[in-house]
Amino acid sequence: MGDVTTVAVAGETRRRPELAAFLRSRRARVTPQDVGMPPGLRRRTPGLRREEVAQLSGVGVTWYTWLEQGRPINASSQVLDAVARTLRLDRPEREHLYHLAEVPYEPESAPEHVVGAGPEIQGILDALVPLPAVVYNARYDVLATNATYEMMFLREDGRPWTGPLGVRNVLWSLFTMPADKCPVVERHLELPLMVAQLRGAYGRHVGEPAWESFVRLLSEASPYFAELWRSGDVVPPGTRVKTFRHHRVGEIRMTSVSLSINGMPECRIVTYTPNDEESRRSIDLLLNGA
Repeated sequence: MGDVTTVAVAGETRRRPELAAFLRSRRARVTPQDVGMPPGLRRRTPGLRREEVAQLSGVGVTWYTWLEQGRPINASSQVLDAVARTLRLDRPEREHLYHLAEVPYEPESAPEHVVGAGPEIQGILDALVPLPAVVYNARYDVLATNATYEMMFLREDGRPWTGPLGVRNVLWSLFTMPADKCPVVERHLELPLMVAQLRGAYGRHVGEPAWESFVRLLSEASPYFAELWRSGDVVPPGTRVKTFRHHRVGEIRMTSVSLSINGMPECRIVTYTPNDEESRRSIDLLLNGA
């Protein structure tokens, strides 16, 4: 019982500063011109002022100031919707706001508890060969893979990259490996998106020891991750075209697609489809031992 109480208190302690930082970062990116207001002179803030957000949202200045300061006040879904509209939040950002403010949001995701994939899911991954396929949880832990994925993303010495405590994790790999060994070609584009997806999931796990430890350790190991984490950006997983670099066959252009899995909350199968004939031939070369 004590452990549960400690986690709950830790979640509350972390949620309020996280909510405050998120609101400040979203406010800073909205200009007066975005909401039809004159820019004014000698503005000290890069975006809207607190009183402007309050006015446009139809709430009291003191109430909004307290909300942004992370004070323990209650917020209704109607008020949060008004603030979200003023700050021009998209759907994942709005959901993130609700989770941080501890207001129910629909559809609500179940808490993450899955630690591995069963034989049925592994069978699906294996059947997708020659396409690379993997199961990630919301923290980018690798729960299951097929042979093509392993060939694409193993280190040159044949071993997987692992994170803290021996858990195989994609983010830990990408942010701690030498830049010239990174399999992601457009690292400056892809890594910020992955961190933004992580932050969107983090809103449902604030205060949980595994999540807090992961974010802290990776921030300590990678200043670049720490910088991206502070940005506060939130995006959902989605279909993307990515270019990977393999030490044997060169660049491979792939389209990634995320598929949710019934019975595995916050987990997804990610498949990679070659985006052109050259990339398809490169995958064939990998499978044939080139």
